Amino acid sequence: MKKLKMLAIDLGASSGRGIVGTFDGKKISLAENHRFTNDPTMAAGQYTWDILRIFHEIKQSIRNCALSDDKDIASIGIDTWGVDFGLLGKDGKLLANPVHYRDTRTVGVPEEAFKTFPREKLYGITGSQVMDFNTIYQLIALKRDNPELLGIAKDLLFVPDLLNYFLTGKKQTEYTIASTSQLLDAKSRNWSSEIMDAFGLPKNIFSDIVEPGAVCGKLRSDVKEECGGIDPTVISVAAHDTASAVVAVPAKSEKFIWISSGTWSIMGTETKSPQISAKSAEYNFTNEGGYEGTFRFSKNITGLWVLQESRRQWIREGEKLGFGELVEMGKAAKPLQSFIDPDDPRFGVPGNIPQRIREYCRQTGQLVPETKGEIVRCISQSLAMRYRWTIEKIDEMLGERMPAINIVGGGTQDKLLSQLAANACGRPVYTGPVEATALGNIAAQAIACGEIKDLAQAREVIADSFEIEEFYPENNKDEWDEAYERFKKLI
Repeated sequence: MKKLKMLAIDLGASSGRGIVGTFDGKKISLAENHRFTNDPTMAAGQYTWDILRIFHEIKQSIRNCALSDDKDIASIGIDTWGVDFGLLGKDGKLLANPVHYRDTRTVGVPEEAFKTFPREKLYGITGSQVMDFNTIYQLIALKRDNPELLGIAKDLLFVPDLLNYFLTGKKQTEYTIASTSQLLDAKSRNWSSEIMDAFGLPKNIFSDIVEPGAVCGKLRSDVKEECGGIDPTVISVAAHDTASAVVAVPAKSEKFIWISSGTWSIMGTETKSPQISAKSAEYNFTNEGGYEGTFRFSKNITGLWVLQESRRQWIREGEKLGFGELVEMGKAAKPLQSFIDPDDPRFGVPGNIPQRIREYCRQTGQLVPETKGEIVRCISQSLAMRYRWTIEKIDEMLGERMPAINIVGGGTQDKLLSQLAANACGRPVYTGPVEATALGNIAAQAIACGEIKDLAQAREVIADSFEIEEFYPENNKDEWDEAYERFKKLI
C-alpha cells in the first residue's frame, strides 16, 4: 500500500509539537517536524493562553509539511489538555484569550456551587471528579465576574475544537474533551440541561458533540494558501491528550490498568459504561470519554511534578543534575525508609520541594531524607504506593483484580519508578511507548482514513511498532506490605 502520512499536533501546558506519523500497512513511525514553547501570559491579573500564537505555530508545522517530502499528508489531528475554552461572538471572532486552568478565579467556586447543586447530585449525573478548574467552575466564575462577556458569546469551543475551527471554520465539540467539563450527563453522553439550568448557564453556546474520529473538514482557503497549498482533512481525534494516550496503550488483554505518566500521573482503566457509585464518589474517581464509546474510569495523581520541581530547586542552588543522574542516586538509596503523600497540597505549588519533604517527614515522625538520593527514593516509592492505593480501589469498585499495569508517556523513561510500581502493586508493569499521546492521535486519524480497522487493531499495530519494556515484582512482598501500611496512615 501507499504510505499514509498524517500530522499530529500535540499540545501540552508548556510546549507543543508537530509530529508526522507514517503508516506503511504494518507499522507506524513518527518524525517531529516542529517544536515550540507554549507560554501562558499573566495580564491584568489574569492567567491566559496565547491561543493565537499557538495557532501561528500550528500553521508553521503544516507549512513545514508543505515544504518537505510530507506535502502529501492526508490528515491533521489536534490534542490538548482539557477543561479550557474560548468564546466566539456572533461574527465568529474570538472574544478573549482562553483563561488558563491554573488561574485563581475558580478558588473556592466548587464549595459555593454545591450550595446550589449538591456535590452528590452533580457527581451522580456527570461521574466527574471535582477539580476546581473544571469548565463548570470556570463558567460560574465567568458569570460572576464578567457576565457581559458570557452574554454576548454565541459559541463556546474547547481549546482543540477552537483550533480546529480556526483551521476549517467548522464548529463542533469532540466528546473526550467535552467530558472534562463536568457538564455532561455521563449516561446520555450529552450536555446536561439540568446542570446548566441550575447555574443559569446559556445552553445555546454549546455545539453538537461528535465522537472521536469524526471529520471536521478541509482547511479554510486562506489557511490553505498561507500553509503552502496542501489540502489535508482535519480530523477531530480523541482531542483530550489523555484520551489519545489511552488509545495508544498496547494492552495484552481487554482488562488492564493504564497510567499516562508525566507531570501528572493519570491512572485508570477502560470501561464500557460509566462507573458511578457511592464508592467512586468517595474516592473521587472520574468517568471521562474514551475512543469507541469507552470510558476512562480514572483518577488524577500528582506525578513527576514533585521530582521535576525538586530538580529545579537543586538547579537554583547551583547543581545541574540530569534526571538520569537523579534516578541513579535514588536507586542507590536505602528503600522504604520514608514516604510522602504526593497529593498533599504543599507539594503542588512551586518552590523548595526537598525542604518541604524533609519537614513533612519530620512532622509525621518518619526518618528524614537528607541526601538527594534519599529525596528521590522517597518521591518515587511514594508515587508507587499511590499507584497501589489507586489500583486497589479500582479492584474493589469493579469487583475483580486487574492483571497488569501499562505505563505510557514520558514517565516511562524513569525505570526506577516503573520497577517500584511493580513491587508496590504486586503485578507486572509494561512501559511504552513514550510518545503515546501523539501515537493515539495518529492512530485515530488512520482509523478515520480507513487504513486501520478499529481500536483493537490500532493497539496491535502500536505494539508491533515500538519496544515495550517489562518489569516484574521483586521477591520482597512482605517488606512492601508492611511499608504500605505505614504509607496509608499518611493519606
